[in-house]
Amino acid sequence: MEEIKSRYEEIYAHCATTPGWFIHQPDPRKTLDVPPEEREAFWEKLYGEPGFGIWMGNFRDILTDEKANAAISAYIAKKIRQRVKDPKVADKLIPKDHGFGTRRVPLESGYFETYNRDNVTLIDTLVDEPIECITPHGIKTRKGEHEFDILIYATGFDGVTGAYDRIDIRGENGIRLKNAWAETPRTYLGMLAEGFPNMLMVLGPHTARGNITQAISHSVEFQADMLRFMQQHNYTRVETRPEKVDEWTRIVIKAGEALLSFKVDSWQNGVNRNVEGRTVRRVLGYNGNGAHFRRTTDEVAEGGYQEFAFR
Repeated sequence: MEEIKSRYEEIYAHCATTPGWFIHQPDPRKTLDVPPEEREAFWEKLYGEPGFGIWMGNFRDILTDEKANAAISAYIAKKIRQRVKDPKVADKLIPKDHGFGTRRVPLESGYFETYNRDNVTLIDTLVDEPIECITPHGIKTRKGEHEFDILIYATGFDGVTGAYDRIDIRGENGIRLKNAWAETPRTYLGMLAEGFPNMLMVLGPHTARGNITQAISHSVEFQADMLRFMQQHNYTRVETRPEKVDEWTRIVIKAGEALLSFKVDSWQNGVNRNVEGRTVRRVLGYNGNGAHFRRTTDEVAEGGYQEFAFR
């Protein structure tokens, strides 16, 4: 750990050059261009390393090409079967409705081995035993009651816009932010919502995704510099320009829809059956290259923030 701490500045500088703001660079090769034996050895190396390498440092097409994704998904399924002793339990733990990396990856340590313990039972409440109700002692399913000392809810998130929706934020002419974003968020760089002057966001919809702490840090630095620019010019109001919002929204949607993850229902795409009305997929973040995002914001700053309107 001390060795890592001694290289913080070097690590942060490197992360600023990668697509996902992590230390990993995607392998430039396409999955199926690599011979099976070499491909397997590469995956074994990534799988055995800590961190996000198996997700962010993999072949460049595993998240965009269905055949490539099927290959890495089959490899991950094999690893799960190797680690979980009961074949039936292993089969339940292998995703059937999405490929590897198209939902958040459980980057775990010893997670699958947990199911080899005598005091752990996996209950499939989606297929085998639908939940009927919560009882004073635990959970009652269609097949019986399971008693617990502690019950942990994992119901997902009203992704990205949910927290904003819970605040009665109003912009010009009294429009509610929740209503303005009903179909899709509209922002510039994910930092300023259309029709809501001065409402700067450090992690708003349509901003960069990846290593969130790095992305937020970049947004804070960009916005702090812009606020200094406003002070120097005696501006008290900043808002978006319609043509720049249109342009950025098109860029965000094009980048998002190109990913296999957009073909999967998940809270990251705005779908959550636990939240009323969240049944339609929406592109909620900029999933393009992080280096492109940083370059874009640098160009905006160097050009005097002309993409924004001040007064």
